[in-house]
Amino acid sequence: MTPHSPLRTVMAGLCAAAMSCVLAVSAHAETEYLDVEKDELTFGFIKLTDMAPLAIAYEKQYFEDEGLYVTLEPQANWKVLLDRVIDGELDGAHMLAGQPLGATIGFGTQSHIITAFSMDLNGNGITVSNSVWEQMKKYVPKGEDGKPVHPIKADYLKPVVEKYQADGKPFKMGMVFPVSTHNYELRYWLAAGGIHPGYYSRSDITGQIQADALLSVTPPPQMPATMEAGTIYGYCVGEPWNQQAVFKGIGVPVITDYEIWKNNPEKVFGVSKAWADENPNTHLAVVKALIRAAMWLDENNNANRQEAVEILARSEYVGADAKVIANSMTGTFEYEKGDKRSVPDFNVFFRYYANYPYYSDAVWYLSQMRRWGQIPDGKPDGWYMEMAKKVYKPETYLKAAKLLIAEGKAKPEDFPFDTDGFRPPQTEFIDGITFDGRKPNEYLAQFPIGLKGKEEVEGAEVVNGAR
Repeated sequence: MTPHSPLRTVMAGLCAAAMSCVLAVSAHAETEYLDVEKDELTFGFIKLTDMAPLAIAYEKQYFEDEGLYVTLEPQANWKVLLDRVIDGELDGAHMLAGQPLGATIGFGTQSHIITAFSMDLNGNGITVSNSVWEQMKKYVPKGEDGKPVHPIKADYLKPVVEKYQADGKPFKMGMVFPVSTHNYELRYWLAAGGIHPGYYSRSDITGQIQADALLSVTPPPQMPATMEAGTIYGYCVGEPWNQQAVFKGIGVPVITDYEIWKNNPEKVFGVSKAWADENPNTHLAVVKALIRAAMWLDENNNANRQEAVEILARSEYVGADAKVIANSMTGTFEYEKGDKRSVPDFNVFFRYYANYPYYSDAVWYLSQMRRWGQIPDGKPDGWYMEMAKKVYKPETYLKAAKLLIAEGKAKPEDFPFDTDGFRPPQTEFIDGITFDGRKPNEYLAQFPIGLKGKEEVEGAEVVNGAR
């Protein structure tokens, strides 16, 4: 993508031709621009609707308002994206919320990655093939209208998985990356229904130890085709790839992540710690532009969403049919074909303090890494807090917010200036278990399925570790 003409140059030209612009020029000239260390930037993304803040910051020239000239590049998969940020080929990227944490603690790749901006809330779903849905359906309660009662729990999938096991067939499902929100949400949903999603260990990183359902990595755009081919029987992915299954008539989304964990953080904007240290003003300017994009996406009760859909449908962004993208981006979600329901908060980009990088969100992801063995041994509560502060940078976010407020582009009440970085204890999970980010070990102890305390996985067994 080629950068737009600089906004300030355009304004200067207009004002030279029209004296009526004098006041606008004066106001613009009084804006204090950050002295950015680097003004030409390349950001990566995966073709998902939740990359929208990057697309909108580009299309609405919010980056240029900050003196930044940005190129956006789609990446082949999450691993390539992360590697290119680490290597410096990308200045930053749309990332899975677990990626900066996983890299910083050294799961898979060791590199200190940080985030000062959470890109959105919600946005994922779990889809099963038509065949699996037909088998599940008989166990799902129905309302007076004859339609399935939501949320649909994994309890109704359990007899199907057990039948596959009895027939000697492994029940296979897809997720997008080992440290993805999708992996943890799919595991959470399965385990809440009594289906073991498997453990990781120091020597086995397949995540399939003791598994009833075998989860494996599939890139998001390939999910529908992989399921249609019969390689997997279901998957957890972001939009538009659940709605694509409905559109193509090959599968049924059974639950959204909003129903698994209400208003969960989904993606972040990640940069390397080294890059942020070298480019502090540039980083602030990027966060300012992204905040403005998020505000635009949610303002006036989502009035701009249809325009956003048209932008995202372009081949350089998501490249999916606008009708498919609109299914979720405009506040609805289609389950079985024709069963379209109102889900106004399926995609949230700004409201509910969506962009603030809460330490408690980081702790939740770390708790799930521990639960499934990606963190192989028990850690004290203080360790979780230390890692959260190492990766999540709310001070940068709030500094960017204050600059926007001073410029008259945002309101103080739109930002959580009085928070200590922790959400209040959260209860709106599908299993009703309460999460308090200050007490991760107490949280883990509540789960019937999952590692807790000093437990570790050795071979195919869970043992009480002494490390």
